[in-house]
Amino acid sequence: MNDDTGRGFPVPDGADNSTVSETAAGAILTIDLGAIRENYRRLKARLAGVRCAGVLKADGYGLGAAQVASALIREGCDIFFVALLSEGIALRKALGPGHDIFVLNGLPPGSESEALAAGLHPVINSIAQLGAWREAARAAGRKLPAAVQVDSGMSRLGMPPADVEALGTDAFDGIDIRFVMSHLACADEPRNPANEQQWLAFERLRKALPAAPASLANSSGIFLGPLYHYDLARPGAALYGINPTPGETNPMLPVVRLQAKVAQTRSVEEGAGIGYGHTYHSRGPLRLATISLGYADGWHRRAASAAWFEGVRLPFVGRVSMDSIILDISALPAGRLGEGDLVELIGPSQSLDDAAAHAGTIGYEILTSLGARFHRRYIGA
Repeated sequence: MNDDTGRGFPVPDGADNSTVSETAAGAILTIDLGAIRENYRRLKARLAGVRCAGVLKADGYGLGAAQVASALIREGCDIFFVALLSEGIALRKALGPGHDIFVLNGLPPGSESEALAAGLHPVINSIAQLGAWREAARAAGRKLPAAVQVDSGMSRLGMPPADVEALGTDAFDGIDIRFVMSHLACADEPRNPANEQQWLAFERLRKALPAAPASLANSSGIFLGPLYHYDLARPGAALYGINPTPGETNPMLPVVRLQAKVAQTRSVEEGAGIGYGHTYHSRGPLRLATISLGYADGWHRRAASAAWFEGVRLPFVGRVSMDSIILDISALPAGRLGEGDLVELIGPSQSLDDAAAHAGTIGYEILTSLGARFHRRYIGA
């Protein structure tokens, strides 16, 4: 029995909360909570005493926010960030009270009472959000916690510099500012001058606000060094095994393994059209396997790639379909691969970042696209 949790209680190694049984599913997604915990420890070590939150937006990057949060709690993490109020409400229901949950996008107009009821803290990004939360504090008759985000140069979320500088001394009446924060746009490019420019802008803007702990570093920002660490780091991608230092050896452990079942095998002769549109024609006799995974499962149609079996590369042939992909298995001995056998899409033979590169995208998109039809298996003591 391990102490990783799925819904706030211990679960045995290999247990899961998937609604799809292993026998019924066409593919299996294995999520190593032990690796997530080790990744958190590695980031904490690099932060050398600075507090470290866990970013759980998009349902824990598609891997299960409740399960990931419960694993991180075992490592002492007590601050979490989600993107949307709906995500925060779901996470609070899963975890119960006792942990700070911040909503990165702020609160939609009129939703302040729902956030209060769930014990959630908004990240205030605008004058309008500030006014609405100040009014909620007045109505509640007490100070309400929040983070305040400033736009240091990403032009996405956060108060623009002109708005920050125009705030009056009473702008934060009734608000307990837990953090002043911003977000780095180019932290995965250490030599990009935008990093220093954003740091300088953040330094200037936070001094225009009431004194509060500061937070700037995301996953890659942690690797820019102590200047960017401040009082709280907010890693997301690195926790899930995505390389926060592109072009260098990944300092994180892999977290996911994706395997798909073989639905059927066949042999075709030279000239056979394969897949939709016959975009591929056999140049000679081939042995093929069709696997139960496709773009409905998040494996994008543009992802010209391969699967692996016992270390042997099995290239895709033809187009990715909604529910299936055709593999060339001619490199395997005849009869070695059959119906129900598992081939690997993400794992020891092909990392998450490798799979993303083949698809012309990033690991974030691969993870958050993974669908609901998998059997999800959680492991890791």
